[in-house]
Amino acid sequence: MKITSAEIGDSIFFACGKINEVEKICSLARDKIGKDLNLINENEFTFCWIIDYPMFEKDQTTNKIKFSHNPFSMPQGDIKNIDLKNPLKIKAYQYDIVCNGIELSSGAIRNHIPELMYKLFSVAGYDKNEVDEKFRGMINALSYGAPPHGGIAPGIDRIVMLLANEKNIREVTMFPMNQNAQDLMMNAPSEISEDQLKELNLSLKKKK
Repeated sequence: MKITSAEIGDSIFFACGKINEVEKICSLARDKIGKDLNLINENEFTFCWIIDYPMFEKDQTTNKIKFSHNPFSMPQGDIKNIDLKNPLKIKAYQYDIVCNGIELSSGAIRNHIPELMYKLFSVAGYDKNEVDEKFRGMINALSYGAPPHGGIAPGIDRIVMLLANEKNIREVTMFPMNQNAQDLMMNAPSEISEDQLKELNLSLKKKK
């Protein structure tokens, strides 16, 4: 009780396991307890900024280092002395706006330095040729000397979902997809004709 500053009537929960699994379970437990005990004020919008995202994380399956969020973001700190040998300690200039547990906007300061981008991608296992091939458009654009820049993109549909007091974003989108990624209003995806395939220089190969 001293360690947690708990008082009579409080509850203390213990959880053990892999950190990402524990965080998910504790989050679900917190939400359920809040709803069951009527602790959540449904008549207010509560916002928070999420900042200081880690640039990298370790894949729980392969144990390899990978980007945790936006790979094209600028790392925090002195870019000339980034400790690439300890990538899990590198934080990125990334930020989200969350309202009532719903992510409304996501943004970042863009990594506008190709040489730095190559170094960061190498940590995640990409060599220079692979970066040039997969992200040619961005690398070419930045090679002309783009200035420092950043931004944030609000999700208008998510804002409308909160204002309409809906729990599912499909209730406020014009042509919502179901859980099988099908658009029932537009009958998509649908069969494609041979003429359409030829126009796109595509062909379908059936499995034997």
